[in-house]
Amino acid sequence: MPARIDSAVQALYRTWLNNADAAVKEQLVKSRPVSAFTENVNLSHRLSKQQRLRILDQALILLEMVYVHLPLKRAIHAIDPIQRLRLLRFRLDQAKEGGISETEFHREIQETFLSVRDVHTHYILPRPFRGNVAYLPFLVEEYYEKEYGERKQKFLVSHVAEGFKHRSFERDVQVLYWNGVPIKRAIEDNGQRQAGSNPEARFARGLDALTIRELKLSLPPDEEWVTVTYRTKRGLQCEIKLQWLVVPVRAGTEPQHRALKPKRAIDNQKSAINQMRKILYVPRVVELETWCERARKEKRRNGMVAQADSALRTRLPSVFRAETKKRGKYGYIRIFTFDPDLDSVGADEIVDEFRRLILQLPQNGLIIDVRGNSGGMINAGERLLQMFTPHQIKPELFEFINTPLTLRISLAAPKDEEMARFARSIREAVVTSATYSAGFPLTSEEECNAIGQIYFGPVVLITDAMCYSATDIFTAGFQDNRSGVVLGTSGNTGAGGAEVVEHKDLKHWLRKDSKSPFGALPKGSGLSVAIRRSLRVGNRSGRPLEELGIISEQRHYMTKRDLLDNRDLIDRAVRILVSMTARRAQ
Repeated sequence: MPARIDSAVQALYRTWLNNADAAVKEQLVKSRPVSAFTENVNLSHRLSKQQRLRILDQALILLEMVYVHLPLKRAIHAIDPIQRLRLLRFRLDQAKEGGISETEFHREIQETFLSVRDVHTHYILPRPFRGNVAYLPFLVEEYYEKEYGERKQKFLVSHVAEGFKHRSFERDVQVLYWNGVPIKRAIEDNGQRQAGSNPEARFARGLDALTIRELKLSLPPDEEWVTVTYRTKRGLQCEIKLQWLVVPVRAGTEPQHRALKPKRAIDNQKSAINQMRKILYVPRVVELETWCERARKEKRRNGMVAQADSALRTRLPSVFRAETKKRGKYGYIRIFTFDPDLDSVGADEIVDEFRRLILQLPQNGLIIDVRGNSGGMINAGERLLQMFTPHQIKPELFEFINTPLTLRISLAAPKDEEMARFARSIREAVVTSATYSAGFPLTSEEECNAIGQIYFGPVVLITDAMCYSATDIFTAGFQDNRSGVVLGTSGNTGAGGAEVVEHKDLKHWLRKDSKSPFGALPKGSGLSVAIRRSLRVGNRSGRPLEELGIISEQRHYMTKRDLLDNRDLIDRAVRILVSMTARRAQ
């Protein structure tokens, strides 16, 4: 490590990595300074001019002919990503080989995609960026405190990596400055480099990515280290200089078996951050997930674990944590993801396990917590709604943008009746000149109501600004179908309402089409795009989910105690449950 990093901190890093939890040590010891990573990239991995032009041509096709939110994004953000890519292509075409640096090329494409503020629409960096995560060994979270009658936002080190021991930089210290910049301003600046579609989402993403950066979707940090100014538990103001490290993430975070499956809506950046958080701060959960997956493959009936002493045993610890609250009177279930990093788990397994767990919980009231859930299988989330409401569930609707290419995609994609309806609607646009196809659900109404209500107590859903994709769709369905009260720790969800598809999927679907515009991308680079947008149903029928999200019916400001055990948040949710009444189907 460079001499400019304090020798005591170097020793701290070495001791920590050498004594990491056995469940994650093999992975963490592969960590290296970000400077060593970028030096290796600069020396051994370069795209030729023709390879760069190919990436730009494919990006233009996706944004101009497939991207469903383009009219909305142009209007809301006053941008023109198509012209920006064309200008970059012109510059590159006119330049001599090597005239535009590799970093400049990647940054310009990323900033163009970032301008649409869409978590589903990305330029995916080539090898060796993808498959790696840059990180610092601590986590910062926000909370609110009353001072002189006013609510004041503060920032706390809520976790440090297991085994990371320092004399004063520890859990529960207050963060004041980041490289000399007031911490709130530093988070806002980082949020401007994130894809959040509304101000709350951008701030939440800026905070979420403050100490973990997934390099598939963002370049490595410009700085090699950060200087954190903090207030110790004794009230002293101190500084520590900590180095960015880069570690390869296991290939399982990009499961190949789902590459050709439609009906997914996931925030891949948040998914990678969540995976890295588990590795750093709860390695026991990584161990439990590995054990459960092995048991599932071996078809062991007792393949269940509890994440904590108070939790029910579950087959899917990466998806659920279920337990009782307030001395066993109320049920609580955390849904971490709708897209588990497990080869053997599909929507049916998620639905079955959710059903099994909530039947074991008290019927006085249920708290469902989806904070930080990055999404996944749309039909997994929508099928859960029926179990805790007497109402007939109406699934959310989806639309294509009408272009000749989306027609060809709808005809070539995996066949089902729903896709055939889209194709017929897009064909009609030749006559009607409609911008979008008719709206149809991706989860059938029959699937959404096949089980019916099995939990009869009142329900509160806890959300935040990091709820995206399938979680946004699940929350919209919860609100649109009058399933309970949405309690937000932010005023709005992340507002990412669409089905996402990768360039490689489209290339595969049109492989038999001799006029397919999709060609191979070089060196593991990729593109993803929002292909079908989500529309609300019920009282908000026709309202797009993208950009607008779901507004919380009640708001809770996280406290310092909440960062330790969610105590005040759960108390607030219980008070809401007490004010509600049980609902039974008539």
